[in-house]
Amino acid sequence: MMTREKLNDLQAFVMVANERSFTRAAALLGVSRSALSHTLQGLEERLGVRLLTRTTRSVSPTEAGERLLNVLAPRLGEIEAELASLSAFRDKPAGTIRITAHDHAITSILWPRLLPVLREYPDINIEFNMGYELTDIAAGRFDAGVRMGDQVDKDMIAVCLTPDVQMAVIASPAYLSGKQPIVKPEDLLSHNCINLRLPTHGGLYAWEFEQNGQKIDVRVSGQSVFNNTFLMIQAAIDGGGLAYVPYDVVVKYIESGELIQLLADWSPCFPGYYLYYPSRQHLPAAFAIVIDALRWHQR
Repeated sequence: MMTREKLNDLQAFVMVANERSFTRAAALLGVSRSALSHTLQGLEERLGVRLLTRTTRSVSPTEAGERLLNVLAPRLGEIEAELASLSAFRDKPAGTIRITAHDHAITSILWPRLLPVLREYPDINIEFNMGYELTDIAAGRFDAGVRMGDQVDKDMIAVCLTPDVQMAVIASPAYLSGKQPIVKPEDLLSHNCINLRLPTHGGLYAWEFEQNGQKIDVRVSGQSVFNNTFLMIQAAIDGGGLAYVPYDVVVKYIESGELIQLLADWSPCFPGYYLYYPSRQHLPAAFAIVIDALRWHQR
């Protein structure tokens, strides 16, 4: 069947048919004349039809060969052009990089560090996909994902983006007014807490605490549930209850007095964010630039 023929054999036929010479075609293909003749004989035998008429002075396509040439030549040209264009992904900073991460990582790390890349390289496009689920980047056709270090599969290549991430329990002064002090994690059970809905199994995130090696998870309850960190922060600012969020995105509100941090001596640090992807081989130039821009350089 034609679909089973090797591309090299078909390319050899097109070259001989176009050049009308085994000698010139062999030179262009970088093979010997005898090897090229043997290749074409094998192709004709497998197809069961003669493609070339050979004389001592010339070579020309038969009627069947001319028909095959008219079909193959433009398609092989398209393939060669496409292969040439693919080299741009290797050599030129161009193309689309798709990254999946959750809102905190995109807002605090990816966007600030990659905006200068987009300005410097107009042919690079970056698609940010926001989600809290542990995405299979291969199945989702993502180039990379960003998660905390303890959530990255061992078979992935991981690039550190940040130091450890500290969490904070926060609330507005208005919410805390007139309420009993919160001195230990169990005190949260009597408060209106703003919950985070996790995509995996649809569960609510249990707030994690640690002090002097003692770890405790508290499953809080409250009137509001979100699946977005920044909506939780706004709800806390509005007096909607207590929230458990990354410290770096609320420190400005704590310093301004809009929010108050609670249980600071219980607030844990989690392994920092990592960019992960499946292979180091044949990285496009655009992806290599993105990795370098995101990499955390410890000072």
